[in-house]
Amino acid sequence: MKVEIGSDNVDDSIQEAEPTQPLDDGAISQPPVKKKTSCCTGLKVFLAALSFTYLSKTLSGTIMKSSITQIERRFDIPSSIAGLIDGSFEMGNLLVIAFVSYYGAKIHRPKAIALGCFIMSAGSILTAMPHFFMGYYKYETTLNAMSSVNSTSSINPCSVDQKDIGVSETLIEPDPGCKKEASSYMWIYVLLGNMLRGIGETPIAPLGISYLDDFAKDDDAPLYIALLHTIAMIGPMLGFLLGSLCARLYVDIGFVDLGSITITPRDSRWVGAWWLGFIIAGVTALISAIPFCFLPKSLKKPEEESNDKTSSDLSNIKEDNSGKHSPIKQKPVKSSATLKDFFISVKAVLGNRIYFVFLCSVLLQFSSFVGFLTYKPKYMEQQYGQSASKSNFITGLTSLPAVAIGIFLGGLLMKKYKWGLIGATKFGFGVSFFAFLISLLHFFVGCENHVVAGLTVSYDGTPVAYGENTVFSSCNSDCKCASNQWDPVCGDNGITYITACLAGCKVSTGHGKNTVFHNCSCTEVAGLLSGNTSVTLGHCPKSDDCSKKFIYYTVIQVISAFFYALGGTPTYMITLRCVQPELKSLAVGLYVLTMRALAGIPAPVYFGALIDRTCLKWGRGSCGQRGACRIYDSNAYRKAYLGLITGLRAPSYLIALLFFLMVKKHYQAKDSKPTENGGKEDIPMSGETNSKSCEYLSGSSDAEKESYI
Repeated sequence: MKVEIGSDNVDDSIQEAEPTQPLDDGAISQPPVKKKTSCCTGLKVFLAALSFTYLSKTLSGTIMKSSITQIERRFDIPSSIAGLIDGSFEMGNLLVIAFVSYYGAKIHRPKAIALGCFIMSAGSILTAMPHFFMGYYKYETTLNAMSSVNSTSSINPCSVDQKDIGVSETLIEPDPGCKKEASSYMWIYVLLGNMLRGIGETPIAPLGISYLDDFAKDDDAPLYIALLHTIAMIGPMLGFLLGSLCARLYVDIGFVDLGSITITPRDSRWVGAWWLGFIIAGVTALISAIPFCFLPKSLKKPEEESNDKTSSDLSNIKEDNSGKHSPIKQKPVKSSATLKDFFISVKAVLGNRIYFVFLCSVLLQFSSFVGFLTYKPKYMEQQYGQSASKSNFITGLTSLPAVAIGIFLGGLLMKKYKWGLIGATKFGFGVSFFAFLISLLHFFVGCENHVVAGLTVSYDGTPVAYGENTVFSSCNSDCKCASNQWDPVCGDNGITYITACLAGCKVSTGHGKNTVFHNCSCTEVAGLLSGNTSVTLGHCPKSDDCSKKFIYYTVIQVISAFFYALGGTPTYMITLRCVQPELKSLAVGLYVLTMRALAGIPAPVYFGALIDRTCLKWGRGSCGQRGACRIYDSNAYRKAYLGLITGLRAPSYLIALLFFLMVKKHYQAKDSKPTENGGKEDIPMSGETNSKSCEYLSGSSDAEKESYI
């Protein structure tokens, strides 16, 4: 099989040079007449445009990650459904990734990327649209209901029959009108918009990277890819910082009186302006599409690389060394590839046992990474008592810069030492395993549960068993309280009460966020030394010791993220260099497809389902249905969340060890042949040597070997 562009270069060179002049000499001493080209046709221009596009797509992706808890609360859905929404991006990507990767190399790749950017922009804007068609956000609160019963300035929560106000916990059949509310299923449009964004993002990675690798020098390709990913890390940094800003702004800002809002950004009912980030991401994606509309289908390769790329074609290896180029054997690939050719190529890539084992190892690591990143803000909120805004801000300001530096340094090391498969495997998986060992320290820097009367402790302050909810006590038995509401108040004793009614409060002063309840009988049970029986709105903050542990958690996360990213570029280059050059685009596409289908889609769902099992108090929708979780068991959350991450990553290193042994065995066999690679065990990952080394990999199938000819 011939690579089309290599054949075209040979024909053009023969036409421009004398017929008797060899191709190699002609390319140097008598170069062909170059056509006048525009300034926007260079590889560096394409690299700059692709970098901005990577920034745009990572920005929109991070906006979704940073807004997932806001979406969960706004639409009153559990974490498993929120995970399904997050995974819908991968669903859209999965629909077209394989065919785009295979057929995309045969069409105008820059224009295909431009079209993807336009679709990605439309998907981001569609994701934000439900906000403009839903009513104002109505959070759970007892103050409005009590105010409607008692119009005086002082409210007596204990005397109001809240069972008639709230939705009964034993309600079996809700009002039929509630089922028809438009807002009940508006989250489906968020899912569809995210799926459309995934479809638009599809051409960017496989076509962009293969375009770079085709027209860049072999030694420069790892550095370009590392530079690309490093610049792309600006997107997540901006995304988390933008998500932090949006989470601090109230969801209906500009449309409601913020003075009447009784919750703060630290409250589990708070919903920020999640929609604003998607609007900004959509506009950014639209701008990123413009440069690709003016870029050419192919670029002029460096002269020295033109010969190397031609010699790297596996078909030319089969030719004799006479230097003659037979016109019969230089047939270009047909532009319209058949479906049969597609499946043959897929079989050739997946039939490579070394590539397949590598794929399995990375799949487990990527699954843990997706689950970790999706629910990291929620983990910081529930474990350390941080607001969603601060969680996003800390992530964008600390972890992501370390990741960007790690990726870039990994690319520099690849360029300097010119590692082959063995060197890249040793370094990539070695530093990743070191990062894994560091991340195990997260188990030892967790905080204790929120002290909530009736959920984690009894009303006298003694701990209760997990799942043993005793919301009623003798101190509030005279009050007519509803057990299904969540409007927490904090006492001076450091105990949080589910509602002011369940705290046994009799009098209130103030308005809005400044409301204070007095004469709360349940606070006396816990033995307040000060004698103050008042409570304020909101749950009590975590202890000072927990604040110190949050600092330790952040330091551990930064160090672990740096070393994990340091091996990212060498590991990624293995995908490109253990398959034939004409199958690079397909190999990258199948790599991305596997990560999307088996990690990106299911990981947020089963992570979310496991996290839901640690919920202590569920919110209630207007129709009585179960909504978003208000508070989790911190200990159970930490064990489930970190335990699942560890359970996925640990086996991946056993598979990585198997991959290393397979590659080592292959090169030991090569080492016994002095004519190949000069007896060296580890060859650089250049185009020519890679083609030779991958021609007869010990893990290659017969079908794969036949496709090389």
